[in-house]
Amino acid sequence: MGSVSQLGYFQRRAGSVPNRFPKIPLVAAGLLLAFAIGATLFGQITGIGIVKTPTGTPVAMRDLVILEQDNGLITVSDAGSGEMLASLTSTQGGFVRGSLRAFKRMRLVSGVPQNQPYRVIEWTGGAVSLSDTATGERFYLDAFGRDNAAAFATFLNNHGGGKE
Repeated sequence: MGSVSQLGYFQRRAGSVPNRFPKIPLVAAGLLLAFAIGATLFGQITGIGIVKTPTGTPVAMRDLVILEQDNGLITVSDAGSGEMLASLTSTQGGFVRGSLRAFKRMRLVSGVPQNQPYRVIEWTGGAVSLSDTATGERFYLDAFGRDNAAAFATFLNNHGGGKE
């Protein structure tokens, strides 16, 4: 068997035009990238089109221990005093249960024990956030609707000593 040059491959290609990438999609991709960068810079410089959520300063804060039992019962207690705040059956506290599931997964990945406290914070603007003191993750609960944020805000307000 002969080499490539002996088989006549190069002689057949001598007069042909090489296949090139089409210019229109390449130019369109470049224009889209330039537009995205320009729009981002415009928004950052002028503040137009940017959604900012100012949190302000904390108005109320409480550390909670939220544990799920084997039978599906969720217990919520004050981390400092150990006072039981709520006991939610499997048909109650759907949003609390869903939030716990998300944090539980993050704790499993991080190798953090499940009995570490969570922190509920009410901010000056009325926003409510839930933080994991073990992993540092924080969710602003207002993004899930006022009723869902109120599910955690009740843990701040259910007795007079809850606001710190």
